[in-house]
Amino acid sequence: MCGIAGFFNLKNSREERERTIRRMTDRMRDRGPDAEGAAFYAFPAAGGQGEDASCDITFGHRRLAIIDLTETGAQPMESRSGRFSVVYNGEIYNHREIAKTLEDEGKILPSNWRGTSDTEILLEAIEAWGMADTLKKCRGMLAIAVLDHETGQITLARDRVGEKPLYYGFVNGCFVFASDIGCLTEMPGFRNDINRAVLPLYFIHGYIPAPYTIWQDIWKLEPGTMLTVDAPYRYFDPSEELDALQRKGYTAGSARSGQGHTYTVWWSMRETAELGLRHPFQGSFTEAGEELERILTASIRRQMIADVPLGAFLSAGIDSSTIVALMQKIAREDGGEPARTFTIGMREQGFDEAPIAAEIAAHLGTRHTEKYISKEDALQVIPKLARMFGEPFADSSQIPTFLVSAMTREHVTVSLSGDAGDELFCGYTSYFSIRRIWNKMRGIPAPVRKLTSAALIGLPAVKREEIRRTKATLLAAGRPIDLHRLESDHDPVIRQIALPVSGGGALPHKLTQFADPDPHLWPYGTEEWECARESMLADLVFYHPDDILVKVDRCAMANSLETRVPLLDPDVLAFAWSLPTEYLVERVTGGDGSTDYVGKRVLREVLYRYVPRELMERPKKGFGIPIEQWLLEEPLRSWAEELLDPERIRREGLLDVRVVEKLWKDYTERGSWCVQIWYLLMFEEFMNMIGERGAA
Repeated sequence: MCGIAGFFNLKNSREERERTIRRMTDRMRDRGPDAEGAAFYAFPAAGGQGEDASCDITFGHRRLAIIDLTETGAQPMESRSGRFSVVYNGEIYNHREIAKTLEDEGKILPSNWRGTSDTEILLEAIEAWGMADTLKKCRGMLAIAVLDHETGQITLARDRVGEKPLYYGFVNGCFVFASDIGCLTEMPGFRNDINRAVLPLYFIHGYIPAPYTIWQDIWKLEPGTMLTVDAPYRYFDPSEELDALQRKGYTAGSARSGQGHTYTVWWSMRETAELGLRHPFQGSFTEAGEELERILTASIRRQMIADVPLGAFLSAGIDSSTIVALMQKIAREDGGEPARTFTIGMREQGFDEAPIAAEIAAHLGTRHTEKYISKEDALQVIPKLARMFGEPFADSSQIPTFLVSAMTREHVTVSLSGDAGDELFCGYTSYFSIRRIWNKMRGIPAPVRKLTSAALIGLPAVKREEIRRTKATLLAAGRPIDLHRLESDHDPVIRQIALPVSGGGALPHKLTQFADPDPHLWPYGTEEWECARESMLADLVFYHPDDILVKVDRCAMANSLETRVPLLDPDVLAFAWSLPTEYLVERVTGGDGSTDYVGKRVLREVLYRYVPRELMERPKKGFGIPIEQWLLEEPLRSWAEELLDPERIRREGLLDVRVVEKLWKDYTERGSWCVQIWYLLMFEEFMNMIGERGAA
């Protein structure tokens, strides 16, 4: 695991370029504390004239050594022929199989390998097969930049689901990229403006969805996408190409070209889902459990390969417990040491899962480590968050994620995680809510629903009461995916937090760009659960890469810990989407005759082969902190009131002071909590950080 950075055509001396790349790589030292490297290239630029007749290219790298700990794994790295140079962040779990294929095809002799790193194998594969075909053969996570010395082209690429970050754009006319958006602010004379158009989206989600970032002229590369730049000395605005790809749902193989650059989609989550739905699994439920266990075991076995100590996060949940159970099975089969597991606990009532996790670990026989954290431990993390994420990000579980990563790093360098189980196997309760609400309202004609919604919202009693307003807003949904969107965007006050952008409207909500469904795949009238599955797909395309994976990557890498997610293996993804909904959802009848539904049915089937059902069937407490309570207590209350000071917000000129004051007053005086309060505080912490940088 590493951090990468680079820039093109910085019209300064070699010494200044060296200082600049050093500042950029120092900014992400935690991503790679073991080594650093830089490389400088210069060659004629195709079509360049005058000052553009030559192009200087600089690559930088920070290394966290996981596989091949020797110098033969150092970066930047050149291919054996010298045609390609690369900086790469990630792990390719099947790199040995790729190396064997290259040898079998006569692309390289076994004796010609310089070392055993996946970087070298990836680079030689790119030379042999090209970038897109190589990526399709890879199982793993990556963000990569490749320079073709023959053509002068630069290609950036990102893994299928977005486990590894990659930012790119322009600073003072220079094309730049990095794993950490903060690195781009280290460019000489960084003066990019805040992208005010993204602020309404941030205050809906608590994060800035790709491809946007907080800075103008800086973007996130979407998962499963490549960007090839023919002329890195020329500015381009990718908005038109990105909008077109978004409208098409980022279909695999689609490409959009602009002046001197091309976006190519090499893998699509949506198409993976559609393929699974068109070719459903034909076996019994028991056979589905057996097949899932086989596929998931193979994924975990691949991801347990490392030349450094490895363990796993363990909560009291189904997902992480299943990963750990199969890790322990693999360790026993291979005659290895027991799996190492890590849990944090909290003394606050309703937030402590450590005792249950300890019971699970004891039953499985892992080498378990737990640590109880205090409110003070959590408070010490808050000042680090703005720099850690580099742009506003406000999922409050970022705090315990950082703390469990810090504790885990004291013992191992790599940790497996159970993320993606909810999105793949229908685990979130919101999916059941959407299904219930849609089934109640779908019989009413859409025009009637919209008119009724508008009439209800206008009533004074509805305006005053949030629950009634929410229900009235949801009634206007034209499709189930609209219910999913409106869950976080039902209150008009949210869109009023940021001041309007003069001369242009706000960007559309991310889910409004979700491609229209194929009626043969999403037959709402015949399969009552398909509305939930569309929401699952939306979360895998938007929420999971932009929130969950961002949170895990930044918090772990801030502690120089590599995290791996076995449930995101392409075989697991494809199989999960092929399963009938009844294999995901179990109907449960209560003692009073009431009916409820429980998700992750097939995943539980796998887990219960290793852990007793009664050990797992307890209320899930979630992985969070009581931030709603803490903000009413000192010292957080004073910290919050200082950040939300009206004069401060008025000077910044980005937010509506009256709306911010109303939200804070409703919370402190009437107990009306909304997550946008934490979003506001994280935004103002970010503004603090860039203000201090400017003052320095």
